[in-house]
Amino acid sequence: MQSPILKPLMGLFLCLFLTTSAYAQTGRFQQAVNYEMDVQMDVERNQYEGHQKLIYTNNSPDTLNKVFYHLYYNAFQPGSMMDVRSRTINDPDRRVGDRISKLSSDEIGFLHVQSLKMDGEEITFFENGTILEVTLEKPILPNSQTVFEMDFVGQVPLQIRRSGRDGSEGVRYSMSQWYPKMANYDEQGWHANPYIGREFYGIWGYFDVKITIDKDYVIGGTGYLQNPEEIGHGYEEEGMEVKRPEGDLLTWHFVAPQVHDFMWGADPKYQHDKILMDNGITVHHFFIPGEKTSRVWEQLKEYTPKAIEYLSENFGQYPYKQFSVVQGGDGGMEYAMSTLITGERTLQSLVGVMVHELAHSWYHGVLATNESLYAWMDEGFTSYATSLCMNAIFKETGDVHGGSYRGYYSLAKSGQEEPLTTHSDHYNTNYAYGRAAYSKGAVFMAQLGYVIGEEVRDRGLLRYFNTWKFRHPNSNDLIRIMEKESGIELDWYREYFVYSTKTIDYGIEAVNDMDEGTEIVFRRIGLMPMPIDVVITYKDGSQEQLYFPLRIMRGEKPNPEGMPERLITEDWPWTNYTKTVRIERDFDSIRSIEIDPSQRMADVQRENNVYKPQ
Repeated sequence: MQSPILKPLMGLFLCLFLTTSAYAQTGRFQQAVNYEMDVQMDVERNQYEGHQKLIYTNNSPDTLNKVFYHLYYNAFQPGSMMDVRSRTINDPDRRVGDRISKLSSDEIGFLHVQSLKMDGEEITFFENGTILEVTLEKPILPNSQTVFEMDFVGQVPLQIRRSGRDGSEGVRYSMSQWYPKMANYDEQGWHANPYIGREFYGIWGYFDVKITIDKDYVIGGTGYLQNPEEIGHGYEEEGMEVKRPEGDLLTWHFVAPQVHDFMWGADPKYQHDKILMDNGITVHHFFIPGEKTSRVWEQLKEYTPKAIEYLSENFGQYPYKQFSVVQGGDGGMEYAMSTLITGERTLQSLVGVMVHELAHSWYHGVLATNESLYAWMDEGFTSYATSLCMNAIFKETGDVHGGSYRGYYSLAKSGQEEPLTTHSDHYNTNYAYGRAAYSKGAVFMAQLGYVIGEEVRDRGLLRYFNTWKFRHPNSNDLIRIMEKESGIELDWYREYFVYSTKTIDYGIEAVNDMDEGTEIVFRRIGLMPMPIDVVITYKDGSQEQLYFPLRIMRGEKPNPEGMPERLITEDWPWTNYTKTVRIERDFDSIRSIEIDPSQRMADVQRENNVYKPQ
């Protein structure tokens, strides 16, 4: 059966493919993949066999003599790089620890390619841990296509990290990173990184996946189900007659256009709830009913659509027609059109994890920056969006991004901070990675509103999404969008806050009573320069504002709403560590002077930001 949604989606995919192919003319290009996979699952042995046909389009200007596939499940074996890394890092992920080293032969994961052909001819390949290295006898020329066909076998590991079987909440299968996946090749070359448990980077393409499994199992995840009249299990439309084929097995057929991954969860106990939003998006929830789940998952049905609406309005329209929230995994993890999350949570926790993984659909799914190199642009911006979304749908008040700022301050003072340019796999500690990617990345975006103005930043975020969706933007692409939107130079902001670990610390050094007026001396103590908002409050209740943009900004932000009228807008050269100004009001009339009363500037030592006369 061909779904009525398939034809228009194929047209959309073709349009996007042709559009992205055109980018190769400018030095940026997007490779393209078209997967057809047929998988047979043995639920008794927890193993599966599969056949994969991959149409690979080389949109690069380069001739490719090799290709690489990810074989993620091979990480779940004693002695793997993930195992060794977890046992030797100073602060191992508690979910992993030394568990991989203790797996038995029927608990390990594996993914092995049994045969591989290129355009019908057998080719040589070598399995090297979690990477399949393939040497091509016939190179793939620029702007050409080739067809790879393979047979593969896999064993689902005991649930340890993200993927796996028989997790702590009783979910049978969390099937992520389960198939041989072509590594990405971009203007920086191949990204065939061994899997040690951190981030991912994939190629957008079209997935046509058939999964044959015991008929009692319910599947939820990526893609649009093509044969609901054979499946049922809550997928059928009103009035549709379900006629399942005879036998003990059932084949589920999904298609997913313009995605860079494919995940599915499966369990015979899943309850499947479906909500059709007014904008045509269908929201699916899959969970195991019970005392710890049924009530909160029923409540979750209210919040997932609200979150999709909020994020679409503020960060760019969600481009797919479905999203699946699937109980499974080991916490929360984002995938194309879907997420795996553990389900035995309080409502606030369940909604919070759902919102975070849903927000990844924008930064991991659609923009899909290489999160191994720019984890802060994925995890950080997702955390930033999550805080705003949670605040909106729960109608909360207070410091929206306070947690992110506190996390960053803790990192900056810990002595363990590494630059945000550090590759995700190579941080010295999990602590430094987490606080950098999630907390400092979120602060980058929140603080950007302090630098260029919040309304300008918000317009920039929408422009960034609409300009760079399905194009793998990097940090320079983001900065250029924000520069165009604001009219302010921002290279310095990235160079200090991303490329270095230099911190912000401004203070009021002196306030002097003069014959006429008052002299105020400000000092930059930290090594990172910033534009400065200063609010002077007088004893009569009136206020005035001093604003010092950096000279290297070559512009000014608009005066923020609710702030007093500006008195001085002299720029501050970054080479100068002090700035002295004189105001006309008498010393005795001053109640307080405060640097950045909004507290959006990530000043690591706020105690010296406020002056009050004795």
